[in-house]
Amino acid sequence: MREPFRVLVVCTGNVHRSPLAERLLTFRLATAAGKFRVSSAGTVAVNGTPMDPVAASLLTEMGGEPTGAAARRLTAGLVSGAALVLGAATEHREAAVRLCPVHGLGRAFTLREFARLLHEDDAAGLTDPAERAEALTKGAAARRGVGGGGSWDDDLADPYGASEQEARACAARITEAVERIAAAVLG
Repeated sequence: MREPFRVLVVCTGNVHRSPLAERLLTFRLATAAGKFRVSSAGTVAVNGTPMDPVAASLLTEMGGEPTGAAARRLTAGLVSGAALVLGAATEHREAAVRLCPVHGLGRAFTLREFARLLHEDDAAGLTDPAERAEALTKGAAARRGVGGGGSWDDDLADPYGASEQEARACAARITEAVERIAAAVLG
C-alpha cells in the first residue's frame, strides 16, 4: 500500500492559522481515508500549547474537530517528511525552505498561493486522490512566478489576539483556499 500523501501546514505559533487549516483540510479530505496525513507546526511554536480558543470555536462552527490540537515547533524533519508544505504567509514558506532547501523548494507554498496555482488539468486522468495531489503539487511548482497574483494576497494576516471579526475574516480566507485544494485533489 502507498504511503499517505503528507501535508504540513505552517504558521508562527501553531495555535491559530495552521491548526485551523490542518483540521479543515483533514475534514474535507475525509472521504479519501488513509490517503492523506495532514499535520501542522509553527516557526516559533511552544510545543504542547493548545489551539487558540477563538480558532477552536471557528473550527467547530465549520465542521472541524479541535480536540487534541497542540502546537509543535517546525523542524527540518517535518519539512523533509512532507510532500506538500503550506505556509500561512510567505515568511512561513521561506522558513520551511531554509530548513530543508532541496526538499522544500518545489513543495513549499503559501496556502493561498497553492490554491491560486492549482490547475485541475495537471491531474487529468488520475483518479487516486494522493496521485492527484502529487501531480497538482508539481504543476503548481512549475507555474510559480508565472502570471497574476501577488504575494500580498497570498499571505494570511495573523489573527491571534485580534478582534473576532478579523479572526472570522482569516478563517474565511483559509476555508476558501482549503475548499479549492480539496476539490482539486478529490477531483
